[in-house]
Amino acid sequence: MDRITTIGFDADDTLWHNERFFHMTQEHFAGLLAEYTERATLMARLLDAEKRNLARYGYGIKGFMLSMIETAIEVTDGRVPGSVISDILSAGQDMLRHPIELLPHAEESIRALAPSHRLVLITKGDLLDQERKLAQSGLGDLFDAIEIVSEKTPDTYARIFARHGDGAEHALMVGNSLRSDVVAPIMAGAWGVHVPQGLEWEIERADPPRAHPRFRALHHLGELPDLVGWIDGC
Repeated sequence: MDRITTIGFDADDTLWHNERFFHMTQEHFAGLLAEYTERATLMARLLDAEKRNLARYGYGIKGFMLSMIETAIEVTDGRVPGSVISDILSAGQDMLRHPIELLPHAEESIRALAPSHRLVLITKGDLLDQERKLAQSGLGDLFDAIEIVSEKTPDTYARIFARHGDGAEHALMVGNSLRSDVVAPIMAGAWGVHVPQGLEWEIERADPPRAHPRFRALHHLGELPDLVGWIDGC
């Protein structure tokens, strides 16, 4: 079995909390528009707007804010009060200011693996926001490379693992998103390790590739060093 020389880590909801702040803001958004439409309808319209806008705004809080504003305009037939738009902007700005909260075992696992493997942070989203979160996390100096990408595709992983390692066949990617952090790297030839965090964005959902020999699922990041040790020892 090919030894692992490079380990890629997702950031949001793998190393620190993220999705729960989106859910909290969505609930606030639903309250703001409650007199105009039912919550289920509003959330479906918002998800449609997010999907449409990914190609325009990319991933992250700023695109989420713009999608909420667009949805508010749509469901009110253009009659949304300025105070609601102001409240949406304020909620998004609060998200951008929210302090980082590391997930359990994140730092200890990274520190355990850093001496023996190349570690690469591979995340997507707004550049400034991702840089802010990484700086606040205190983990930046533990990574050999940082890659903030617009999308996580098999080609993206192939290029990153060739640039920062010995190719995808000697790489492992760990994250909470099955679509972006597990299926895509496996398609590139790497290992894909799923560490679920409960809340899941619908756009990132995918079926776990349980039958694939390079797929693994962990309960938490604390199990990662032992898994890497097992792979390297085979």
